[in-house]
Amino acid sequence: MTLLVSMALLIVPAGEEFACTPEAVWDGDGPVWCAEGPRIRLAGIAARELDGSCSTGHPCPDADPIAARDALAGLLGRTLGWGRHGHVLVEGPTMRCVSTGSAGRDRTGAWCVSPRAGDVSCAMVRGGWASRWDRYWKEHRCR
Repeated sequence: MTLLVSMALLIVPAGEEFACTPEAVWDGDGPVWCAEGPRIRLAGIAARELDGSCSTGHPCPDADPIAARDALAGLLGRTLGWGRHGHVLVEGPTMRCVSTGSAGRDRTGAWCVSPRAGDVSCAMVRGGWASRWDRYWKEHRCR
């Protein structure tokens, strides 16, 4: 029960602004692990899974999944190596994020703006590493 409670605390309520200092990246749309606790699934986009597959019902970009993961890590900061779970470790400036609520499991969906890259979801789409997911994009505007 304690594990479930602590996981629930990491989901940032929808509409709430929060800080995320990136520490690790799994693939081209997240999760991004934040030093402050949340694990972010980038809002409004879809990237291939690391094995090259796309989930049923998700947009499926042409981009190589490793290139997408590495691009996201580069947008967030500099890479430091590999974590024990296979994540790319990163060190970068704190982002400002707005939660879209739970993104399943222990992840918070969020629109994030990085001092390095601006709107991260927009940068991933612009670079061709992820596809815009209209179902979740809604009224979002890239700046």
